[in-house]
Amino acid sequence: MPNSVRVAVLFAAGYTAAAAALASAATTFVVGDDQGWAMGVDYIAWVQGKTFQVGDKLVFNYPSEEHTVTEVGKNDYFACAGGSALSSDRSGSTNVTLTGAGTRYFICNIPGHCTIGMRLAVTVAGDGSPPVVAPTGAATAARIRSRMGPVVAAAAGAMIKLAL
Repeated sequence: MPNSVRVAVLFAAGYTAAAAALASAATTFVVGDDQGWAMGVDYIAWVQGKTFQVGDKLVFNYPSEEHTVTEVGKNDYFACAGGSALSSDRSGSTNVTLTGAGTRYFICNIPGHCTIGMRLAVTVAGDGSPPVVAPTGAATAARIRSRMGPVVAAAAGAMIKLAL
């Protein structure tokens, strides 16, 4: 196997381990804390001071069938419209993993609930990981290592040395 292929395979294994380590550091947020997903909770205030990262989980707790957790786009969020929902659940315990950077929008789609404040917008920061690339040589691998944290960079460097 050519060295560049071995480097790519070993780097991918190290990157997977780093991604697993990041996932294990994920935070679980109970939406609305002790009040849960309910009418009368100020979800704008609830998100203040919180940092949401890729891999974190939102847990919505509510009486089943009394509310929904409906994910919608930005325009539908502001219009309190769930007709073009991305997803919807009314099980009483809805878990949402934040899989990408950007803003996610959730409403209760029971008539009148969203308009009195049962809606949540969560802005998810990126996870800081370098993009997934297949290195083709030592120079490319060195440039990728420079974008990673020191622990991952050291592990990737050791794997590259072993491959060469």
